[in-house]
Order: sequence, then C-alpha cells, then structure tokens
Amino acid sequence: MKLNYHPDTDSLYIALSPNPSADSNEVAEGVVLDFDADGKLVGIDIDNASHKLDLHELTTERIPVQATAA
Repeated sequence: MKLNYHPDTDSLYIALSPNPSADSNEVAEGVVLDFDADGKLVGIDIDNASHKLDLHELTTERIPVQATAA
C-alpha cells in the first residue's frame, strides 16, 4: 500500500494494489474508488484531502510487516 499526497491539487491517493485502474466510481463528493479489470479495489482518490482528513499525523496499528533479508 502506498500513500501519495499531491499538494498542488490537495489530493491524496491511496494505492492498494499495483494493478492499473480500469474503472472508477465516485462514492462521495471528491472520493473516487478505482477498480482493476477484475473488479478488485486498487485505489482510493480523495480530492481536497486537507479539508476532509487530518494530514498532520499517520498512525498504523497491527500492520503485518515481515522483515526482509539485507
């Protein structure tokens, strides 16, 4: 998962998968869900993100992270 904030457009894109988007659906004003060709959710685009979210802090809980060999 990748979080990409674009300050020039005040948009936040949450990439959930590396698969390309084939379809999109606006589920709320300025919130668009992207789906791949198989209908699986691949990303979330949030316009005017700083007005909808607190972008000053990112907290994670119980994220399954595996150590990688160096």
